[in-house]
Amino acid sequence: MPKPATTVDPKVDPNPKFEKRTRRIFSAEYKLLIIRQADACRHGELGELLRREKLYSNQLSQWRRELAEWGADGLKKSVPGPAPKKTSEQKRIEQLEKENARLRQQIEVKDGCLLLQKKALALLEHLEESVS
Repeated sequence: MPKPATTVDPKVDPNPKFEKRTRRIFSAEYKLLIIRQADACRHGELGELLRREKLYSNQLSQWRRELAEWGADGLKKSVPGPAPKKTSEQKRIEQLEKENARLRQQIEVKDGCLLLQKKALALLEHLEESVS
């Protein structure tokens, strides 16, 4: 016996908010608040605080280190990761230099082709003169 036809559409439309997870960014005020709450915790309450805020203990340790080293201004990290080695102007200059070198190469090839055409034309003219 044949199987009955299914009426369910097999196509699934993904929800865009679940497609890409973004890195959470914490403000300096939030970090200070969490550090104060963590300092006020008694034995066994710190884990509950971290679970409630969905944080890791190493985040709290890092924030405490930054606060101790640089004060409240140390908690104002703007961009994660290492600082860029080149400024945007330096990158643009490098890009323009590469484009300039590429265009110079193209000009050399075109000049070579023109020179070759001139030599071929001169050779043809020389052959015509010698034949006639």
